[in-house]
Amino acid sequence: MGAVSARRCVEYLLGFYFLSHIPITLFLDLQGLLPRELFPDQVRSLLKWYSAEFKDYLMEDPPLWFTSFLFCELLFQLPFFPIAAYAFFKGSCRWIRTPAIIYSVHTMTTLIPILASFLCDDFSKTSRFKGRGPHTFSERLTLISIYAPYFLIPLTLLVFMLRNPYYNHEDKRKKK
Repeated sequence: MGAVSARRCVEYLLGFYFLSHIPITLFLDLQGLLPRELFPDQVRSLLKWYSAEFKDYLMEDPPLWFTSFLFCELLFQLPFFPIAAYAFFKGSCRWIRTPAIIYSVHTMTTLIPILASFLCDDFSKTSRFKGRGPHTFSERLTLISIYAPYFLIPLTLLVFMLRNPYYNHEDKRKKK
């Protein structure tokens, strides 16, 4: 019984993650891809405040490589979010295993260059960033800590799908 309740706790955590990711993607992330005029003034103001407060140059003026990640988020991840939320809130949906593995690997792969950029890029006024972005190590760590859950939760999802006996169970089919 303990293993089932532990599995359900992780499933609920993942369900909330995917459910919460829908409005974040629709109202914030996609402003870097779609014309900002499509978004209400309050949402544009929220993104402007966030970008300035946390020195997130990617959301303020996304470079092409980041825009390509946002395109993938719109095309592949956003349609997956409600499906995954449903599967994890319902629980015991073994069919989610392969799509969840694909999602988690894809998301972690996109987060690596983002986190590396925050950690290693030169944000001085002489660089291509023209002074935008984090300047101190503390500002860099703050920005990394905002993005880190979007790496750590997919990592948790990947380990959960690969190691949990319920999701890792192979059906023994009768041979005809």
